Amino acid sequence: MKTVIPILLLTALAATACAQKKKEPVVFAGPAAKSSTMSQQTDTATFANGCFWCTEAIFQDVKGVSSVTSGYTDGHTKNPTYKEVCTGNTGHAEALQIVYDPSVISFDELLEIFWKTHDPTTLNRQGGDVGTQYRSGVYYHNEAQKEKAAYYKQELDKSGAFDNPIVTEIKPFSVFYPAEDYHQSYFNNNEDKNPYCTMVIRPKVDKFRKVFKDKLK
Repeated sequence: MKTVIPILLLTALAATACAQKKKEPVVFAGPAAKSSTMSQQTDTATFANGCFWCTEAIFQDVKGVSSVTSGYTDGHTKNPTYKEVCTGNTGHAEALQIVYDPSVISFDELLEIFWKTHDPTTLNRQGGDVGTQYRSGVYYHNEAQKEKAAYYKQELDKSGAFDNPIVTEIKPFSVFYPAEDYHQSYFNNNEDKNPYCTMVIRPKVDKFRKVFKDKLK
């Protein structure tokens, strides 16, 4: 039986990015997920969608997500430091390692949140953060994740949900290095200490909570 992918993402994005375009609603009917051979009750997703201080705070709020780790992925430098990653010379992207219960939150739903909470059309950039370390990427752990990510990307482009083509890279997961301790749960630990949390992260979290209120813990 095919998996029906939620349409909230397309309708929300189309209303925002293409308010002047009159399109018929697009209903996702994506490729059927393959049967999992895993016996564990959790699965893992790895996303890169800009500064992990911002994105971590969003996924930590999602029902069914048991842990979110900020770190570095898809580079060539072993055990990189934040300072090294910021040079853009390590090949790594700032990323999240998300452990979740697929019986509560599906990979489709995590992708929905991923696409909606950053700009996947800007190459190596998210807002004022510029560099290859801020690129948009989905690093799949199995073929089902690969198919889902590719399908979403294709259908979103076809729908005109964004004004520009999606540049998100979809690649096999290779490596993940957790970031330094002070980066973990950064927003939760520094909301009242760092103006960046109040001025940049808080509005993003508040917007997420309004749009995805049915998926909050």
